[in-house]
Amino acid sequence: MKTKIQKTQDIKKATELLEGSKSLVFVDFSKTPTREVGVLKNALAAIESTYKVIKKRLLGLVFKQKNVDVDVAQFESQLGTIFSSRDIVDAAGTVYRFAKSKEKELPEFKMMGGYDVLASRFYSADEIKRLGQLPTREILLGQLVGMVQAPLRTLANVLDQISKKGQ
Repeated sequence: MKTKIQKTQDIKKATELLEGSKSLVFVDFSKTPTREVGVLKNALAAIESTYKVIKKRLLGLVFKQKNVDVDVAQFESQLGTIFSSRDIVDAAGTVYRFAKSKEKELPEFKMMGGYDVLASRFYSADEIKRLGQLPTREILLGQLVGMVQAPLRTLANVLDQISKKGQ
């Protein structure tokens, strides 16, 4: 059991993480081996995110203090929180890809919900899963460039064929 000093430190750490975050993702890490949590932490570090397990009661106090409208009591299982300085789509995508890759080995690992700090909006587990399935920003930008470039390439080919035909 944690001492009052340790709980105070947990609250302070959670407050600092929340202040530096744009989004939160909540996961159920029941029966997840430590080495797998380490894999998730490494993936999250690449997108400037932190995975932290804080008692729900203490996390609830932090949320109440910072006016975050999330009732952590709604989550029945063990709760891991991902604090991300990026958009909620990035954090949800990373967690979704991890869960998808470990689906057979870790059927208990689930996305429980999320919170967009900037928009003050809570996302259900289904909404977070759908956000996680979206392609990354880089992929979407690449697709956009390809869509813009295709008609220009076609026009260039047509003009090239016309110039060859005229010679």
